[in-house]
Amino acid sequence: MKDSTLVSKIIFRETPLAGDVDDIRRIVASTNFFNINELDIAVELIEERLSKGIKSGYYFLFAEFNNKVVGYVCYGPIDGTVNSYDLYWIAVDNEYRALGIGKELMFKTEQLIKQLGGSRVYVETSSREQYLPTRKFYLGCDYYIEAQLKDFYGPNDDKCMFVKVI
Repeated sequence: MKDSTLVSKIIFRETPLAGDVDDIRRIVASTNFFNINELDIAVELIEERLSKGIKSGYYFLFAEFNNKVVGYVCYGPIDGTVNSYDLYWIAVDNEYRALGIGKELMFKTEQLIKQLGGSRVYVETSSREQYLPTRKFYLGCDYYIEAQLKDFYGPNDDKCMFVKVI
């Protein structure tokens, strides 16, 4: 199936559902990028949204294909700023990676942030070699490295902070 064909069959939704907790755990685990603590953080954010609603400050966008959640984004406004947003998580189920779903999730998320009055989106990732595809993805979505914090996550593991003005 061609990328554009699959992406055209994706259904996007913003409203989190109780079943999304398991979907997020499955999707994040499938990437083989994150440790158990990071996986728990991803799940905590959806659980907080489900319990507190929009007051949690966490917004979600889900991508579904054939009634299965295959990717998602978690983002929210940065407290103390006028129009800046953090992109906390973007992940696509490993079975569906490299098909254009991530770029479409990113594009749609940026549109939603604009509708909320946002004009800058920040995202961060590790400098480890394992995250090279992630960094290339952000660059391919027209983000640029704003800062790099040496040894932030650990020795020889910098935090790369990307930004995009939307």
